[in-house]
Amino acid sequence: MSAVDLLAMTHPTARPRNAAATRQAILTSAITAFTRHGYDGVGVRDIAADAGVTAMLVNRYFGSKEGLFTEVVDVSFADPTMVPADPADVTAETARALVDRTAPETDHLGPFELMLKSAANPRAAEIIRAGIEKHVGARFSAALHGPHARERAELGLALLAGTWLLRRLIGTSALRDADPDLLTAQVTRMLAVVVEPPA
Repeated sequence: MSAVDLLAMTHPTARPRNAAATRQAILTSAITAFTRHGYDGVGVRDIAADAGVTAMLVNRYFGSKEGLFTEVVDVSFADPTMVPADPADVTAETARALVDRTAPETDHLGPFELMLKSAANPRAAEIIRAGIEKHVGARFSAALHGPHARERAELGLALLAGTWLLRRLIGTSALRDADPDLLTAQVTRMLAVVVEPPA
């Protein structure tokens, strides 16, 4: 029996020495942990234990808890899960994505939960703000025409965030049980009013 086999038997969570896989395991663990518990609700040791590594290794790859959180935010907001990357109809496609992702039967940990549970920490809020402006805010404003696109895009994001909060996290019955097609149509109309260019 080789030393590697013996190590695997005595330390079942030990990972092979593969830098890319180890880094990804830490990042995956951190995304789940920060999204479920927020920036202040989880420590590097917890994330490391879930990834099967030591806290020292987490700091080697990411520098610090703040550095790890920064990368989690960047990865979480980079994926065009809400505002499509190349929309034919930005309001309708965004509204449909919102309704689908907040449906009661979905089991999804996403950027909104990450934002909501971490925003009470001032430094985490700064990192989240930068992530929103870099990714989802930039995508949304790029899809809009006319002046003040950034302001209109962020008003649209505020509408989406409020709907997400009530439908998904609080679960008010009218939004939770709404017909998806009707809700999509209503959100589409609301978004159109918010993001259309000023007269």
